[in-house]
Amino acid sequence: MKKLDFLVGKWVGEARLLRGPDESAELLQTEEAQYKLDGLILVIEGVGRTKLGGQPLLQAYGIVSFDDESGRYRLRAFNDGRFLETQTKLLEEGKGLTWGFALGEIKTNSVLRINERGEWTELAEISIGSQPTKKLLQLTVHPEH
Repeated sequence: MKKLDFLVGKWVGEARLLRGPDESAELLQTEEAQYKLDGLILVIEGVGRTKLGGQPLLQAYGIVSFDDESGRYRLRAFNDGRFLETQTKLLEEGKGLTWGFALGEIKTNSVLRINERGEWTELAEISIGSQPTKKLLQLTVHPEH
């Protein structure tokens, strides 16, 4: 789990969330990641608020754990009253993760990276059936000072 130290902390910035076929929302985004249970799990809470009015539009909570038996990381993500569980992989360069979900015809793929400026960037893409892939979420946050 120590390989995920690069995520720990409070992060602030902006995000863009797909809200409909041709509609997206600009958000003020916060991410907070911290170890729990003596480092057994890493919890990540993300909240995106509308720029006008500050209403929460995106609320997500993720729990990352390491499965000793399989040697793999697992992610359980909660959002909009539901949860999904999937395998997540540490990127080879060491400061990033990738994961995806499939539910019926809906498939997502997400890539999180810490870029050269020390920012947490995330790109989530979604595809539904044979429709072209779209950007579901794009965010850039930096450590809160």
